[in-house]
Amino acid sequence: QVQLVESGGGLVQTGGSLRLSCAASGRIFSSYTMSWFRQAPGKERQFVATITWYGGNVYYADSVKGRFTISRDNAKNTVYLQMNSLKPEDTAVYYCAARHGLAGDFAAWGQGTQVTVSS
Repeated sequence: QVQLVESGGGLVQTGGSLRLSCAASGRIFSSYTMSWFRQAPGKERQFVATITWYGGNVYYADSVKGRFTISRDNAKNTVYLQMNSLKPEDTAVYYCAARHGLAGDFAAWGQGTQVTVSS
């Protein structure tokens, strides 16, 4: 089993940047596809980005393409989400999740980190 802990959230003004981190422990991190999701108050959880275990393939939600970048450092057991040109609608709790491959159930979720973008 892998355990995930997010960090890096906070309050930022419109147009600002934040970098989220998700540190993993437990089973071999490098074997997992890692994803970021977000959930705003009163809304369903929304996919943000995914990176395959070797980093060769990345996928983004249309709403964040060109502004967010997902990356990973398998040596540090960490996945990152660089968020630029932030908008108020990016305000949400951001979660990282791990699974094998690109389909099926997720093996683990983090506890989430709050991102608030002020207008």
